[in-house]
Amino acid sequence: MYLPDDLYKQLKAKGLPASELLQTAVRAELERQRAIDATDEYVEKLVSEVGEPTSDEVARADAIVRKIRDRNLTRAG
Repeated sequence: MYLPDDLYKQLKAKGLPASELLQTAVRAELERQRAIDATDEYVEKLVSEVGEPTSDEVARADAIVRKIRDRNLTRAG
C-alpha cells in the first residue's frame, strides 16, 4: 500500500504504527462496503415484495431523517 510521505512522517512523528492503522482502515472500509451491499440487497428484496414507496411515504421518511439529524446536531452542538 502506498502512503504519501507527508502522512507517513506525521504518523511516525506521533509514534503511530502505519501498517496497523492502514490495515484497520482497510478492514473498516471493506466492512462498510459489505454493509452497503447488504442494505442494497435488502431494499431490492423489500421493493420486490411490497413495491416502490409512494411519494407520501418517501416524504414521511425524509421528515423522520431530518428530525433525527437535527436532534443529533443539537446534541453535538
